[in-house]
Amino acid sequence: MEFLFEYGLFLAKAITFVITVIAILIAIIALTSKQKSKKGELEIIDLSEQINDTKKSITEQLLSSVQLKAKHKEDKKALKAEQKKDKALAKKEPSSELTPQVYVIDFKGSIDAKEVASLREEITAILSVATDKDEVFVRLESGGGMVHGYGLAASQLQRLKDKNIPLTISVDKVAASGGYMMACVADKIIAAPFSIIGSIGVIAQIPNFNKLLKKHDVEFEQLTAGQYKRTLTMFGENDDLGREKFKQELEETHQLFKHFVSEHRPQLNIEKIATGEHWYGTQAIELALVDVIQTSDDYLLESNEAKHIVQVRYQKSKKLSEKLGKSVALSVESSLLSLMQTNISRMFK
Repeated sequence: MEFLFEYGLFLAKAITFVITVIAILIAIIALTSKQKSKKGELEIIDLSEQINDTKKSITEQLLSSVQLKAKHKEDKKALKAEQKKDKALAKKEPSSELTPQVYVIDFKGSIDAKEVASLREEITAILSVATDKDEVFVRLESGGGMVHGYGLAASQLQRLKDKNIPLTISVDKVAASGGYMMACVADKIIAAPFSIIGSIGVIAQIPNFNKLLKKHDVEFEQLTAGQYKRTLTMFGENDDLGREKFKQELEETHQLFKHFVSEHRPQLNIEKIATGEHWYGTQAIELALVDVIQTSDDYLLESNEAKHIVQVRYQKSKKLSEKLGKSVALSVESSLLSLMQTNISRMFK
């Protein structure tokens, strides 16, 4: 009897465990199904409100109680006067006195420029409401990457220019190669003093394992139709004809890049700056690669005086596996940083 009791208890635990696992799997499947139906979300963040709230909070902390009370009265009076003015203008000219908007977009580009998918959605959303009195402000950070990816990103920015919407691009850290291809589309480029600008050149590199394969008696075969279907290969034996063709293709891409930059910034001495070199912001302004030395923060603070600033951000829905993977990666990174900091603190004691 005791054996049967223990066996029944074990069976009950096993059934409970199986049911729990099935319930978790059903929840995961349901969550995944919802994600498939929703590709992403467009988020609008009121940056003017954030700036004004910060300014108000700091100001109030610096005032005495008497000064603060007086300020609240003044603010209340000013708000009523402003609301009255807005109502009068709305009745007289309903649409002509709308506050100009500054639409802020962040673009932090990777090698393959996959972020262009979100950029496309953000620009499409802005184009649906923006006028030529508004402005789009892009905080750009990219060291470049694949030609076709950054070519598409630049084309997305061109959509704004085609609709006569002023475009300003800010570079706080780096806009090089494909990053500068995007930047040069703007009406105005502002850059931080030590930001990296330029690198108008083309590079391609490919390892070749042919000698290693031969050393281990491994044969590699590659069949193509068309003389230049494949010029250089990683595993076959490359020849001078293939190398020359590959160089020719690189030079053609470079010429297209130079033409694109010249078309958008005709004031540049393209032969002088299209050498693949990069410059810091303070040097880049002397070469006309940028127009103003300034950080994005200062530009937005100045713009907030006369315009309303909003950030437009499109975020793609992530799969559950991606979320779990990111959580694990962040946990590992946090643990490693904590361990490093502990070891460093021990070293300096």
